Amino acid sequence: MFDYRDLFQWERFITPSIIKIFYWLVVGISALFGLSGVISGLLYMAHSLLGGLLWIIASLISMLIGVIFARIVSEFILIMFRINEHLGAIRQRGQM
Repeated sequence: MFDYRDLFQWERFITPSIIKIFYWLVVGISALFGLSGVISGLLYMAHSLLGGLLWIIASLISMLIGVIFARIVSEFILIMFRINEHLGAIRQRGQM
């Protein structure tokens, strides 16, 4: 992954190494919120069957949107770092 010395040196970026951890953390939080919404919808079904069903469907859709949004943001961050690496390689090639 990364060495603790990388935290104090600026030779290597650590964000590409830890972005996967943040992605899975957001996926887990999104899943927990979705599960919480499903449970709330099931409890709400005692008062209103249609309202509870809509709440469950909305919770599942929002959970899916949360996971997709987390993936898009993570990929965007990784793309920015890859662009930086490629530009560095082009710069090194141009200095030869």
